Formats: sequence, C-alpha cells, structure tokens
Amino acid sequence: MDPLGKLFGSQARVKILRLFLLNPLEAFDVAMVAEKSKVSTTEARRELALLKSVGIVSTKAFTKEITTKNKDAKPKRKRASGFLLKSASSLLSALKNLVVSEMPLRRDEIASRFKTAGKIKFLAISGVFIDEPEARVDVLIVGDDLKKRTIESVLRSIEAEIGKELSYGALETQEFLYRVSVYDKFVRDVLDFRHDRIIDKLGVE
Repeated sequence: MDPLGKLFGSQARVKILRLFLLNPLEAFDVAMVAEKSKVSTTEARRELALLKSVGIVSTKAFTKEITTKNKDAKPKRKRASGFLLKSASSLLSALKNLVVSEMPLRRDEIASRFKTAGKIKFLAISGVFIDEPEARVDVLIVGDDLKKRTIESVLRSIEAEIGKELSYGALETQEFLYRVSVYDKFVRDVLDFRHDRIIDKLGVE
C-alpha cells in the first residue's frame, strides 16, 4: 500500500480518485471503474457511493462502447448510468495536489515490474509520470527478446495504480540503435525532450 493508501485508509479509494482526477471529462460506470482500477465491483460501488456523498463525483448518463468477441465486428454502443467528476467541487484543487502529484510508484519499482519482459537495455518514462502532457509516449522500452504480452500486462497494472491509460513504445535493441543513427523522428521526440531514464545500458544521446 502506498503512503496515500495508508492516509486515506483505502488503496481502492486512491486508485479511483486518480482515475477520475486524471480523466475529468470521462464518465465511468461501476464495472468500468472496477476494471480500470483493478478493484472488486463491491469496492468500486462502495467507494463511488462515498465519493458521491461528499460531492466529488455525480451520476451521469452516457454512451458506453461494448466490445464483442468478434474482433472484426464494430463495437456496439448502449446507454449506461455512471459517474463523472464534479468539476464544481471545492475539494478538487486540494485532491489534485495530494493525489495526482504523488506518484504511487518509485523508479526502482517501475524497473522491477518489467524485469520479466525481456532483456531490458533502456527504459525511459515521460508523459504522465513527469507531468509532460505533450510527450510522444509515457514509456519507452528497448531490449532483446521483448515479450509484448508481459509488457502490456505490466502497463495495465500500472494504469490501475496511477489512474491513466499509458502510451508506450517497445523496440528491439538493434532497431532502436538504427533509428537513433538515422535520427528517426519518434525516437528523437522521446530522447530530445524531457524524460527520465530508469535503465540505460546503451548510453545513447
């Protein structure tokens, strides 16, 4: 449990707060909150009721996209009842400063999460991790024998903790070094702008 979870008395509450604070214009129903925050439906329902009672979220009817087992079929849409961040709440400013600015994962914890994703040679974070909204990606991973499913699984677990969907790039070492050599725009957009190198065994500039 991170420090804020201890302070609030509920890790689920912190995750759900982050979800709404970082996605202020999006509505979520109970099932979506449970899935995105990786909490049980019971916890999601209980915490949403509490947040509504103190005026942080309000109920909202919205159109929900329903995915089907057939990947080629167009997603279906239906009306649903959910919750939306209450922008007029007097608590928002204080909550943003406390909940959003306090990143739940340390640098070494992020590195540890990806240790089974392949032979990582370079791992950089940007975007939501360092408050850089214009960043091309939140995470760039470079290595050998990278495991896409493992990488995506780790990213989903981190998303649940920080409350925001993450964008990422994953490149094999040889391809990355080639892109560096030809000044590839995607790679330069990451390396030339503000980022934090958690792992760097390549020493690229």
